[in-house]
Amino acid sequence: MSVRPFLLTLAALLLAGSGVFAADTPPIVHKGSGLPIPRFAALRSDEVNVRAGPGTRYPIDWVFKRKLMPVEIVAEYENYRKIRDWQGASGWVHQSLLTGKRGFVVASKEADVYRTPAPSAEVVAKLEPEVMGEIRSCQGDWCRISAPGVSGWVTRTEIWGVYKSEPIN
Repeated sequence: MSVRPFLLTLAALLLAGSGVFAADTPPIVHKGSGLPIPRFAALRSDEVNVRAGPGTRYPIDWVFKRKLMPVEIVAEYENYRKIRDWQGASGWVHQSLLTGKRGFVVASKEADVYRTPAPSAEVVAKLEPEVMGEIRSCQGDWCRISAPGVSGWVTRTEIWGVYKSEPIN
């Protein structure tokens, strides 16, 4: 090999490492799901290890013990999701420990459950703070829910686990 082709090859390798050819070579990205962030999900099992970082090499900070508890996914790294609960605690869990089912928690004060989605409708139950259940659908300011022993409609502002104008069918 002559010196000139060698130098050209060396220059090309150096330029490639410097990012000059960035348009031709895609950057290495640690992809997650490609779904929007933030978004809500729920815990898939009764015991979910929450880690300090995205991987098994990170220590377990605590264990969630409430299946279908709603969590907000705030970041992704490969197969791990950084989640936040309704009280603000956050950590990393493996994606397989989450489900797309939608749950809710009554976050602060008692929530009225109505027979139909109207403030004039009959109140069929009152849910205490920290009661959890499943969101069936949401339309406008109302979400159709089911909780232990009751189903009906609540206003979005009385539960944690759904965004202000997010459609759920």
